[in-house]
Amino acid sequence: MTLVLDPFYLIVDSAAWVRRLVPLGVKLIQLRIKGASDAAIARQIREAKICCEHYGAHLVVNDYWRLAIAEGCTFVHLGQDDLAGADLAAIRAAGIRLGVSTHDHIELDQALSVAPDYVALGPIYPTVLKQMPWNPQGLSRIMEWKQLIGEIPLVAIGGLTIDRIPGVLAAGADSAAVVTDILRHPDPEHQTRRWMAVTRAIV
Repeated sequence: MTLVLDPFYLIVDSAAWVRRLVPLGVKLIQLRIKGASDAAIARQIREAKICCEHYGAHLVVNDYWRLAIAEGCTFVHLGQDDLAGADLAAIRAAGIRLGVSTHDHIELDQALSVAPDYVALGPIYPTVLKQMPWNPQGLSRIMEWKQLIGEIPLVAIGGLTIDRIPGVLAAGADSAAVVTDILRHPDPEHQTRRWMAVTRAIV
C-alpha cells in the first residue's frame, strides 16, 4: 500500500526539539543529528521515539539506520552516500520504511532502484542551512520528479517558507519539509502551528 505522508514534515536536530514541538500536533518529524557519538545519538533516538509514540507521530531517523534498527524505529531517511553503504536487506527485514534524498537524475535513478517509501528532492529554493553543490531545483523540477516517480510520495525540502508552501504542494509535492523557518524562528511553537494549519488546509 502506498505510504501517505503528512504534508508538514519537520526536521530537528535533538530530542529536545521533538519533546517541544510534537505535542503541538506534529505527525511527521525527522531527527537529524550530526557529529555526536553513537551512544549519544541512541539516547536521543530513544527519547524522541518515546515522545512520538505517545503523541502518535512518525519518527524518521536520519542516516543512523543501525541505531534505528536497534531502537525499534519504523522510519529511516538516507542521503545518497549513506544509501550506498546501507544494508537495505536488514532495514527491510526490520520493517523499517525508507526515504531517500535526491538532487539530480542519477540520484533519482539510484533511489528508485531500492524501492523507497518516499523520495525527497532539494533544495527547492536557496537554503542557509548548509552549502549545497546543487542549484535550487524550483517548482518545475517538483513537477518533473512527480511525473517520474508516480505514486511514490515526494518530499520537497530546502528554503521552504509558509508563503512558498502553496506553490510547492500545487506543483506535486506530497509533503513540505522545513528546518530553519521553524528552528530559527523567534517563536517556534507559533510558527509550527502556522505550518500545520497552512499545509493541512491545502491537502
